[in-house]
Order: sequence, then structure tokens, then C-alpha cells
Amino acid sequence: MVRSVPANENHIPSAVARRSVASAWKSYAIAATLGVLLSWAYLSGVKAPPPRICGQPNGPPVTAPRIVLSDGRKLAYSERGVPKEQAKHKLIVVHGLDGSRHQSLSLVSQELLEELSVYMVSYDRAGYGQSDPNPTRTVKSEAFDVEEFTDQLELGPKFYLASISIGGYTAWSCLYYIPHRLAGVLMFSPVTNFWWSRLPSREAYNAFHTQAIGDKLALLVAHYTPSFLYFWMTQKLLPTSSTMGALHLHCNPMDRDTILGGKPDPAIAEEAMQQGIFESKIRDKMVMFGNWEFDPSDVPDPFPSKNGSVHIWQGDEDYLVPVALQRYVHRSLPWIQYHELAGVGHLLHAAPGVTEKAFRQLFQSS
Repeated sequence: MVRSVPANENHIPSAVARRSVASAWKSYAIAATLGVLLSWAYLSGVKAPPPRICGQPNGPPVTAPRIVLSDGRKLAYSERGVPKEQAKHKLIVVHGLDGSRHQSLSLVSQELLEELSVYMVSYDRAGYGQSDPNPTRTVKSEAFDVEEFTDQLELGPKFYLASISIGGYTAWSCLYYIPHRLAGVLMFSPVTNFWWSRLPSREAYNAFHTQAIGDKLALLVAHYTPSFLYFWMTQKLLPTSSTMGALHLHCNPMDRDTILGGKPDPAIAEEAMQQGIFESKIRDKMVMFGNWEFDPSDVPDPFPSKNGSVHIWQGDEDYLVPVALQRYVHRSLPWIQYHELAGVGHLLHAAPGVTEKAFRQLFQSS
């Protein structure tokens, strides 16, 4: 039977359908280009150069104090605050991407540390600054690096931990694997993993699509083909992660002002990456966005007797960490004290007055 077509029926697809088709073709084009580039990288053998290890021939010099871990790796560190023998609170600071042991210098004043009686020590995570790389780094290994580090420094049975950005996976690792060693935890804008096992798929999907196209592609490579991440992060043909540069092009106005107005010591910035980007920031991304051994929602309350506290500070205009995922974490773990700041982006720890308030809450509630 032949159906007659009414005069007003239009065979031209609707605007919605056209957009869907265009979006699909765009996705196919990006996927095809990505496939071609990864195939080219594989065939041409593109790989990261070996790290320039501090203290070795042709490597950068060692100028910072370092401790030696049981596997022979060395971790460099920097101390602030009151002497550890006199301190009421002992705090480990875990830096973020592109950071180093010096990142804690801008967190709080010496006067506040003295007022609160805090000994603060920050260290270069593996491959950063003057700390040796760890080619077998995992989320789990981070906790035991921290535990051994504190034991080497003789900080006692319990310590506080503060993390910045991607350093949050070290904090989660400590909460899961060594909660008995913690006196309190503070996380500034902790990065979330779109592939956490218990994360609702719709929530993860929606949050993923808030990311810039370059960040999406870098995240997909980090998770599904991590061996190609160095190639992807250093190629110039397609957009890549915003953390590789030009960060101010896709961020909250407060973040932009912080980036453009800040004048970091160029020697400190150079030292952070001096051993090469692969064993520092690129391996960080491989671990952060890989398959974790646990989901944060599996973490039990480390302070059921209320003798400590865990705090997450998050900006609602964070361009790297979707606020929806941080809210999921808080819903899953109501024992976490969650502080969400309106109009604030990813560089929350640099916002005026935030770190002082966070430090006071951490130490006064423990």
C-alpha cells in the first residue's frame, strides 16, 4: 500500500535531527583522527625519553634534604612551621600537577602555623622536583610512600594530611589503606575519576561532557590507551589537555586572575619538571584516570569516634573537577565535611582567606 504524503509533511530532517547527525559525524571524525594518530605513534615508536634523575650523571643536582624509602627511591622535602618536637599538629602536604614541595609555601603564613602549633612538611611526589621517579606507581603505592615518609621523619603514630588538586588521589589512598595513621584530612579541589566503579553512569556521562574537547580526548587516552599518553599530550595537531598550557583560556574568572596575576619563581617552576614530564605529570594522569582498586564510596569513616575530621573544599565553577561529581562523593560519604564555594574555580586554595579558614577548621575540629 502506498501512503500518500500530506502537502505539509517535510522530508527534510528537523533542526534537532540535523544537530544529532552533525554531532555524530563530528564524533566519528574525531575518533577516526585519534585512531590514525595513535596508529602512527605505534608504528613510529613514539615514546617518552628516559627521566633525568637527580644526583645521577647528567641529571639535575640534589640540593634538598631527602629520605630513602625501602625500595631505594629518594623523596625530597621541605619543612615549615614550628619544630616537629614542639608541634601539637604534624601535617603532610601533597602537591598537585606541575607542583612540588614548594607549593606549600603559598598555602598559609608562618604566623598561622605558629599560632596553631603546626609542623608542616611537603615533599616532591615521585618524579617531581628532586624525588626519584616510580615507574610502578599506583593509587595504592601512594599511601605507603606517605606512611614510610612519616616514619622516616619520626612524626609519630598519627599525622594530618592536606592535598591539592590531583594530589587528592594520595589522600584517598591514605583514607582507604592507612586510615589508622590519620589524625585529619583536608582536600582542596580533589580531582575526580570519571571511571570510578560506583559512579552513576548518567552522572559520569554528563560531567564528562562539561570538559573542553582537548581535556576529553586526553582523558580518554589516559584511561583506555595510557601507553600513548605521552605522545598525545605532546602532539600539536589536535587539542590536548588544558593542563599542558594556556590554562587561562578555559577557566573561572578568579582562576584566570590568579594565573595572570601570579608571579611564581621561575626556578621553582622549572625544578618541578626538571626530570621530565613523563614520570611526573603524565604518569600522574595515568594513575588518576586509570582503574582504581577501590571506589571512594567504599571508604569507611576513619573517625567514627569523632576524634578527627575529613574536609573537601570545592568551587562550584571548577573547570577541571565537575562539581556534580564532588557532590556525588559527599552524598556517598556524609561523614565528610563538604565546603562548596560559589563563584570559585579550581585554584580554590589560592582564593583569599580560604586556606586559613580551612586550616583552622581542620585543627580545631580534631
